[in-house]
Amino acid sequence: MVHKKTILIIDDHPLFREGLKAVIGRNDRFKVIGEAGNGREGLQMARELKPDLALVDMSLPDQSGIQLTRELKNASPKTCIMIITMHSKVDYIVKAFQAGATGYVVKESASERLLQGIDTVLKGEYFMDSSVSHKVVKKLMQFPEQEAKITDATYETLTPREQEIMVLLAQGLSTKQIAKKLFISPKTVENHRSNILRKLNIHSTLELVRYAARLGIIDVDLWKE
Repeated sequence: MVHKKTILIIDDHPLFREGLKAVIGRNDRFKVIGEAGNGREGLQMARELKPDLALVDMSLPDQSGIQLTRELKNASPKTCIMIITMHSKVDYIVKAFQAGATGYVVKESASERLLQGIDTVLKGEYFMDSSVSHKVVKKLMQFPEQEAKITDATYETLTPREQEIMVLLAQGLSTKQIAKKLFISPKTVENHRSNILRKLNIHSTLELVRYAARLGIIDVDLWKE
């Protein structure tokens, strides 16, 4: 009998977790043994279950996926970690690998690349959902963590969810599009938007786009006048 590699899913979107389980279920070498909706639950389950792999969302309700990755590596050193996120900026990628992750997949392409990524990471290799090669990832990890662009103290006052929504707003998505993408209500998106603008002392979407571009969270060519 083939020994199945065990997987723990840590993501706060129930529908997305179901989608991941459906994709993983296509390969009889992998088995999902647990799922959690926040970092605290995920860490506790990792300690108890010692999975071969943890799939971790970058933006969790109670903490960032980067911080959780560090905690998971301390709690279960043999567990491989793959970040699954909407963010594809180099800053996030660098931080993820510095924290101990060895895989990075963007949510929009998770259905196509997930199994390949899981297989690669469980072999002890790096996996990137892009053209970035193994050697490039190793080079990125040589950069000091403090060189990452996201250093604005005000930005750090945003919760992980607010940071996630800020990126989508800066990319030009509407309230309805963000709500659909994140499986939340439009009213919740509007509440987050108000909090983001208030915390950053920003008064328009254009200002928000410029702020995000200055931090390196989005590309300058995404600016919309």
